[in-house]
Amino acid sequence: MSAFKKVLLPVAAIAVVVGGAAYWFMKGGPIDSSSPAASAEVVPDEALMATFIASDAKGWDQLQQFGTPEAQKFVGQGVQSFQASLLKGSQLNYDKDLKPWVGNVMVAVLPSASESTQQSDTLLVVGIKDKVRALAFANQAKSQPGVQTQESDYKGIKISATTQKDQPNSTIYSAVLSDRLVLANKKVTVEQAVDTFKGAPSFADKSGAARLMATGVDVENPIAQIYLPNYGTSVKQLIANSPQASQIPPQSMQQLDQVESLVVGVGVDDSGLRVKAKAKAKPQATAMQYKPVPGKVVAAFPTDTIALVTGQGLKAAWTTMVEQAQNVPQSQIVVDTVRQQLQAVNLDADKEVFGWMDGEFGLGAIALNQGVLSSVGFGGVLVLETSDRATAEATLTKLDAIAQKNFMQVAQRSVDGKTITEWKLPQQESVLGHGWLNQNSLFIAVGSPLIDGMTAPAKQPLDQSAAFKTVTSSLAKPNAGYFYLDMDKIMAVMNTSLLKTQTSSITPETTAMLNSIRGLGITVTQPDKTTAQVEMLLALKPKALSLK
Repeated sequence: MSAFKKVLLPVAAIAVVVGGAAYWFMKGGPIDSSSPAASAEVVPDEALMATFIASDAKGWDQLQQFGTPEAQKFVGQGVQSFQASLLKGSQLNYDKDLKPWVGNVMVAVLPSASESTQQSDTLLVVGIKDKVRALAFANQAKSQPGVQTQESDYKGIKISATTQKDQPNSTIYSAVLSDRLVLANKKVTVEQAVDTFKGAPSFADKSGAARLMATGVDVENPIAQIYLPNYGTSVKQLIANSPQASQIPPQSMQQLDQVESLVVGVGVDDSGLRVKAKAKAKPQATAMQYKPVPGKVVAAFPTDTIALVTGQGLKAAWTTMVEQAQNVPQSQIVVDTVRQQLQAVNLDADKEVFGWMDGEFGLGAIALNQGVLSSVGFGGVLVLETSDRATAEATLTKLDAIAQKNFMQVAQRSVDGKTITEWKLPQQESVLGHGWLNQNSLFIAVGSPLIDGMTAPAKQPLDQSAAFKTVTSSLAKPNAGYFYLDMDKIMAVMNTSLLKTQTSSITPETTAMLNSIRGLGITVTQPDKTTAQVEMLLALKPKALSLK
């Protein structure tokens, strides 16, 4: 990156790629009509992946409707500082000299063209909205002090090599291909782009890539899209080409090969920033086990819930993990460790623990301002549905006996007609309790106030709260469950509990950003037997709400 910063010619691409998200609070984003396929026409077909960043004003303008004044201020300052650092030492101005002609950007990762290194090559394709402005910028860049430019011809296309005199190893190569500017730090990479422009197979022609770019993912006002047409092959090669990456075992590599392709889309709508990732499995891959979750368990949690994970079928998940572990040594170690740890307390992991967890489940963190956990600020609740209550109760009886042997006082009491079993430390309040919400639903609560609170239907159930609805109502349904965060409540807990000491290390800029977030919601769906889709919504606060 430092080499790019020193060179003036590719500043436009870098400004868009690295600083793209900063347009969140900036006015007047650039407009360009080129599509991902148009940019991909000059990307060689051997590209491992490609990222398309749209400069359409609509998406960026939509982002401007969110955020607190503090966040807007910090981001604005960051953008200005970033632009100033890129243009330091020149007489160029970002808004005047770059913004008017820079269009959409595609960043493609290619296998190394050099035998001396395995590190992947990067090709940037920048759409040119205004050729006259772009030419004027190029001429200005050449005339800047300390910049050296050499030109060469390759198949009738002029390739420029731009070098900062005090950085002889920072040469950037570029060429104009119709209405696109291509840039790379290797000449051979630009030559490959020229070959593609002249008719060699392109990423746009690649069957898998063409399909991904044609269908994509359904997000409003898309601002970025990522394409991996040969997912397993690409990931393996990217890992092999990255010296810092941890090597993946062969067995895990085999699992990667089961995924045919991946496409990710980032868009902006009335709720905030939305990300959808769609993975397609190969026809011969192991069939995905998917069963939509009813979502009833959410109603068992109160509106004070700050974080929640829901799903269904822990038994099936454990069974699948056990089966797959037979071919993956690392997974087998995990399975064996779990079994051994539970066997040490006379529990059979397969039968007495996971064997009866065949229904819906929910694990939540709930805000607390009373009891021994008030200093932490939250407690926890686990709700499990089962069709085998007898086995579940037998397991709980064993756990109660283990607690008694470890200096816990275990006693039962009746609350609102329900029998609750509590664990207490001597001379202290209950730290854990469990009981049945109904015939098939078990709860385990950590934190004395939560034990009593779970025995009666929540006066304000989470699924009826405005916060939960705001974050999850627009996520795809039916689905496999939710991952949910209420950022307002999380920040309140951090500011009033022992965790406050940790927040002192958070910068004002980060705090401002967090305060602009309402919450986070993630879910998984399966549109068809070979396709899985992950959807994430970063729900943001509108300006009007942030000002209150």
